[in-house]
Amino acid sequence: MTATPTTVAPSRTRIAAASLIGTAIEFYDFYIYGTAAALVLNTAFFPDMDRLAGSLAAFSTFAVAFISRPLGSAVFGHWGDRVGRKSMLVVSLLVMGLSTVAIGLLPGYAAIGVAAPALLVLLRFTQGIGLGGEWGGAALLATEHAPPGKRGLYAMFPQLGPSVGFIVANGLFLLLGEFLSDGQFGSWGWRLPFVASLLLVLMGLYVRLKISETPVFQAAMDQHRIAKVPFAGLMRRQWRRVLLGAGAMTIAYTLFYTATTYCLAYGTATLKIPKTTMLGLTMIGVVFMAVGTVFSSMVSDRYGRRRTLMTGTAVAAVWGLVMFPLMETRSTFLVGLALAGALALMGLVFGPMGAYLPELFRTEFRYSGASVAYSLGGVLGGAVPPLVATSMQASGLGVLAVGIYVSAMAVLSLLCLLALPETGDETLWTTSGQ
Repeated sequence: MTATPTTVAPSRTRIAAASLIGTAIEFYDFYIYGTAAALVLNTAFFPDMDRLAGSLAAFSTFAVAFISRPLGSAVFGHWGDRVGRKSMLVVSLLVMGLSTVAIGLLPGYAAIGVAAPALLVLLRFTQGIGLGGEWGGAALLATEHAPPGKRGLYAMFPQLGPSVGFIVANGLFLLLGEFLSDGQFGSWGWRLPFVASLLLVLMGLYVRLKISETPVFQAAMDQHRIAKVPFAGLMRRQWRRVLLGAGAMTIAYTLFYTATTYCLAYGTATLKIPKTTMLGLTMIGVVFMAVGTVFSSMVSDRYGRRRTLMTGTAVAAVWGLVMFPLMETRSTFLVGLALAGALALMGLVFGPMGAYLPELFRTEFRYSGASVAYSLGGVLGGAVPPLVATSMQASGLGVLAVGIYVSAMAVLSLLCLLALPETGDETLWTTSGQ
């Protein structure tokens, strides 16, 4: 019989800070690129294209990071399952942060020609590598420290990182839009949030270097339960859960990046809603996302992860059909309602995932399994929607087709959840992922 690791109850404040600040910084880095792609990168790096083609090119570079995230998940997951969660959290933060600063310093097309978009793609690829390793480590830091019956509560903190990172990122763009002219913003103002990432990374490193290794992984080390090739073991024993977990995550990504990246571009370019208005409405929507994240994370400890996730996903399938008719009214209130509803639902289906994905996998390859499932979900749900939505708009199908696409992704996630088990009552050390 396997012994359960004995631990001293950790400080919830310390675990919360270490898991939240890292994901907040990582997602801040990721989101400032998404906002810049919607507002300015098409002219800075693809000036010879018309507006629509330039937007497609900018969103394509946005998608590159999602494609590289599974690779980052596999690499960081391997070493996170081999040498520990803490060290990989530090490295992933550095990779993501330094890539972001480099984007802010990268000369545009006018200065270095085709080398500019080529380097932009390379840096986006590196950003994705870093983010691919970040989330899994942060989620495991929270769940593997959590006392029984409170894993949803503890895992809430890394899940709040996207809300915090997005508000800070878009808040900076909103301030820049207020105080800079369009010419100043397009010339150099958009670079400031990227360069500011350096200060945030230093703060994150300070917090991360003070945390201890998780008690679950430390016990695995003590009992020599470390897989030599974690990813191989994952694919041999739990590949089905990787694919189903990725499918379950898809709707969270789809809701978020449709409501933020695509709707920001669509609202400003097509509906002619002022940029500052769209940014402001999106930030309000993200507050609703944070509320949804907190609520669903706590509820999942009482009613179960799977039931909570299925409820939010089912409602999202309906909201996809409502969202764009509301947008089309051009009413500030109704556009805000469309965004707030989508983002609140994103929070509802995102919150419990911080505990659910780690609970699906064995200790020996939990970092790899949770990270790869999370990142693969991002390829379909995060990289694809802005490209599909923009292509649909260009082909004349209209935005209602985009809403149908969102609903279809919700149905896909719902089917995957139906095929997965409930995990809230499992013990991470002994039974998870059997």
